[in-house]
Amino acid sequence: MAKSPEEMTESMIANLKEKTGKPLDEWLAVVRKGKFARHGEIVQHLKSEHGVGHGYANLIAQRALAPAGATAPGGDELVAAQYAGPKAVLRPVYDALIAAVRKFGDDVEIAPKKTYVSLRRSKQFALIQPSTASRIDVGINLKGTTAQDRLEASGSFNAMVSHRVRVESSKDVDAELIGWLKMAYEAA
Repeated sequence: MAKSPEEMTESMIANLKEKTGKPLDEWLAVVRKGKFARHGEIVQHLKSEHGVGHGYANLIAQRALAPAGATAPGGDELVAAQYAGPKAVLRPVYDALIAAVRKFGDDVEIAPKKTYVSLRRSKQFALIQPSTASRIDVGINLKGTTAQDRLEASGSFNAMVSHRVRVESSKDVDAELIGWLKMAYEAA
């Protein structure tokens, strides 16, 4: 089955260190030091000075020029679609989760997909998915952590995360949930 553009981008980011010698956050630091203003300048620099292939150089340049905290292209539309109709009541819950996660650091990447939003650092540490009209599922990568109470094993929910927390209202975005997300962020 063919991968979506979002899945291809995620795959490239996951393979960046293996293919280029550095993860995305280190490449972004290289670009910031160069103080480039244009996409083409960044691509050319990465290719000529660092031997990065064109596709990876293009990806790095796109991420480097995105405004701080910005989502991927089309991200606002994807999130709006996720929280349209009956799921609109969940948007404040999503907004509370994003506000909390953004406080972790400047390197948090918020990457909306068609049905969920990926939260990344050098790799994905969590995802937010409006699963029903009354519940958001927060998938968290906490390998080695025992599932208990609210912190369930992900099971068939999503293979990209190890755990899931079901969130029905903004009051569920509490210190416990934020603590699990912070642990996953720090491990990413």
